Amino acid sequence: MTAATTPSPPPHFFDPQVNGYGAIDFQRDDLPEEALHQAAQAWRRDAGSQFLLTLITDDWDRMLRRMRRLRALRDADPFLRDVIPGWHLEGPFLSAQPGFHGAHDPARMRDPSPSDADAARDAAGSDPLLITVAPERPGALAFIERAVRLGIRVSLGHTDAPASRLRDAAAAGACAFTHLANGCPQQLDRHDNIIWRVLDTPDLRVGLIPDGLHVSPSLFRILHRVLPPERIYYTTDAMAAAGAPPGTHTLGHLLLEVGPDGVVRQPGRTNFAGSSLTPSQLAQRAATMLGEAAGGCLPTVLAHGLDGWFPSPKAGVSKATH
Repeated sequence: MTAATTPSPPPHFFDPQVNGYGAIDFQRDDLPEEALHQAAQAWRRDAGSQFLLTLITDDWDRMLRRMRRLRALRDADPFLRDVIPGWHLEGPFLSAQPGFHGAHDPARMRDPSPSDADAARDAAGSDPLLITVAPERPGALAFIERAVRLGIRVSLGHTDAPASRLRDAAAAGACAFTHLANGCPQQLDRHDNIIWRVLDTPDLRVGLIPDGLHVSPSLFRILHRVLPPERIYYTTDAMAAAGAPPGTHTLGHLLLEVGPDGVVRQPGRTNFAGSSLTPSQLAQRAATMLGEAAGGCLPTVLAHGLDGWFPSPKAGVSKATH
């Protein structure tokens, strides 16, 4: 597939993980409605349609208060209701191990309980809700089972869970894996690592950041050969730098630098901390990495929408399937 025939993101392109956009950080407790509206306008300007507003690891009660406040802002604005149908809580139930916690603060992480699923559902109301969990955390399987009963979709991520634990989590109702090949150390055991274990776990829909940076082009192509397009979804994993000029941006408590190459890093560190990828860049970069194989899988991967994640008309009040 040539650049001239590369498909653009379809008008219904849905992203389940957006942490900020257009110089706006969604992790702020004092985020005004005007700023949220500005971010949503920038998202639409850059060929996006809908996204799950994503909150990263923080004190759990604070995350829930933040989601309630953002939900109230969203509900007051018809345009925001159309762009932001739901929420993604990426943390605090993640692995605190070096490399696996990524840019998340390990000091704010903790084990989940079924009551946390109830609290999250209460804060989100009937809105679509996705939560990323490390299944090796004590209490994680009971949490997943309760969350699924409440219509919450559960993705696994920022985890070094053994293969048996991944399968148990999938059996409990987990349906996806958050940005595979990220939220893990740069160097992994070549015989047994989280990438191989996820690929060996049936039924998980695998998320990829197709910017050519978070997943190397060769690994990107291999993953598309191993997995059918129905089991792959793309995310920008965008933070405030996406849709904004290079410079200094925030992601919650983090101060991040974004260079002309678009790479988001913590000052003095080599690990990535979110992405500056925009929806308008996504299909082109994926097609460049895939080459001639793009035509056989990109249309299916790009077509995954909100209904594919939350098939029930009332995702918040009925049991989700996987």
